[in-house]
Amino acid sequence: MKHSHRLYLALLMLMLILGSLLAESLPPAAWPLLGERFQVFVTILLGIFLEAAPFLLAGSLVSGLIQVFLDQSVLSRWTPRQPALAALAGALLGLAFPVCECGVVPVMRRLHQKGLPLSAGVAFLLAAPIVNPVVIASTYSAFGWGPMLWARVGLALLIAFAVGLLFSVAKPDEVLLPDAQPQACEVGTHAPSLRFSQRLPEALAAAGDDFMDMARYLIAGSMLAAAMQTLVPQAALLAVGRGPVSSVIALLALAFVLSVCSTVDAFLALAFANTFAPAAVLGFLVFGPMVDIKSSLMFLRVFRRRAVIYLILLPLVMTLVVAVYLSLNVRW
Repeated sequence: MKHSHRLYLALLMLMLILGSLLAESLPPAAWPLLGERFQVFVTILLGIFLEAAPFLLAGSLVSGLIQVFLDQSVLSRWTPRQPALAALAGALLGLAFPVCECGVVPVMRRLHQKGLPLSAGVAFLLAAPIVNPVVIASTYSAFGWGPMLWARVGLALLIAFAVGLLFSVAKPDEVLLPDAQPQACEVGTHAPSLRFSQRLPEALAAAGDDFMDMARYLIAGSMLAAAMQTLVPQAALLAVGRGPVSSVIALLALAFVLSVCSTVDAFLALAFANTFAPAAVLGFLVFGPMVDIKSSLMFLRVFRRRAVIYLILLPLVMTLVVAVYLSLNVRW
């Protein structure tokens, strides 16, 4: 990783540590409002980062193993070339790679470097945080084998498939950053005769590079999410969401701001079930894992800025339209 990247990450970590120490040492009587707000900011920041970091580490480990042990010819042989089939395969790929919205980004980047079609990669990016065994199990624990579970998985698959198919009309160099595009020369596959134990250190080194590369975006996204939650309290968003349409908009905005990991967001959504319409809760469960503040910033490490805008707006509009329609026309 570049020296400037390490310096940037070190400065962010130093700010995090100093901010935590300052929040604890700030006299309560002096600047009471500022002190209270700052302590809330640091608490939320630490919560978001500590919740997401292990999943980013897990995703980075998977990406390192992919880089060293997955041969590009194998991926090419098993991946459909037809855009619709590739998007469908990508939407279901989370069943094999159970990663959340933080861990999916480095995994997807490595798969693109190995030649994964753009439609499959985008579908995988959006669907994997929901359509994976861990999240399905947590949603079952919160809501049971009911319509909320099936609607969440079904709507996530539909949106991921549709967005992946739309991205199939673009060229990879128009969407992906240069280091995320398919590479002609692969690191680690030049010596396939080496034993697993001899190649494992190379995979771990690649995983470490991915983690350090993505962590700075995770920290920046966590800081931005914490700042948004500090400046715009959760109660303020919930207070405006009482109608069938405004409730959907409120919970979509809340999902983006809270940046809760998809492995535990079902239990948070369960707290809204008695206050908001089921369709609004469904929108929270679908849009939040696909796009939130921290994952949006991590997208910038893989995609060009215009593509990131589409990756945010397309799932937002699709989720909003479906959730509002269900809110107005379906009684659960």
